[in-house]
Amino acid sequence: MSTGAVVLVAGSLHHDIMIEADRLPRVDETAVGRRWYPKFGGKGGNQAVAAVAAGARGRMFGAVGRDGFGDYLLAALDTGGVDRRFVQTVAGVGSGMSVAVVEAGGDYAATIVSGANLHLDVAGLEDPALWEGVAVLVLQNEVPEAINLAAAQAARGRGVRVILNAAPARSLSIPLRRLVDVLVVNAVEAEMMGGGAVSDRAGALAAARVLAAAGGDVIVTAGGQGLAAVMVGGEAFDLPARKVDVVSSHGAGDCFIGTLAAALAGGAGLRPACDRAAEAAARHVSRAAP
Repeated sequence: MSTGAVVLVAGSLHHDIMIEADRLPRVDETAVGRRWYPKFGGKGGNQAVAAVAAGARGRMFGAVGRDGFGDYLLAALDTGGVDRRFVQTVAGVGSGMSVAVVEAGGDYAATIVSGANLHLDVAGLEDPALWEGVAVLVLQNEVPEAINLAAAQAARGRGVRVILNAAPARSLSIPLRRLVDVLVVNAVEAEMMGGGAVSDRAGALAAARVLAAAGGDVIVTAGGQGLAAVMVGGEAFDLPARKVDVVSSHGAGDCFIGTLAAALAGGAGLRPACDRAAEAAARHVSRAAP
């Protein structure tokens, strides 16, 4: 059931080609997979769908090409219950896509081609209808920083909370970082951003403290080890991971972010929101692929 609060996701939409194989290929190796299947994706799209599944009203601000992949992505947003009135269709450029190889143990590696995601027109952020009922804005790093900055500025001017899932990792400008209310990174991203190595919850907590010095709440996820968070004012906590049999970790982070955003939009505090998001991510990784 919808909470009534809207989670607005500004970000990427990708048509994913998923390949299942015994292991990831090495350089120059032609490996043999077991099967492939198409999947709706892009961190932005996945997070919007996850927010709806967690009970929020999801809205997407993104872009697709005028092609079959774009048609697929728009239909998937409809199926996921996401308001996609503000998804732009860009002529002359292909929709975003990715190829991901999932090995038998559930780990994966992927390559994305951003396509239309790089051509999102920020002028659309000025449409008042886009912001109707919005409680939380979710951003990721699969679109140019200029888009994230413009969206964060528009959100701040309207009193909307900003979550940045800084994935994939890249340097964040000071103006953008100052507009982020909740920063979420995984272990690799935390280390790349200067938080130090993360191999357990203690390391995640140490990294969160370092990254929190720039302001806002910080959550560092550490996969099967759990997560740690530091809030404005210095209060901190950590949560162990749920014990599940992992089928595939692909999309787990997006499930976590979408559920977290839905919980925060509904008025939950950071710790219960993290707990709810971790539970949803655990269910996600233990679920068989379609």
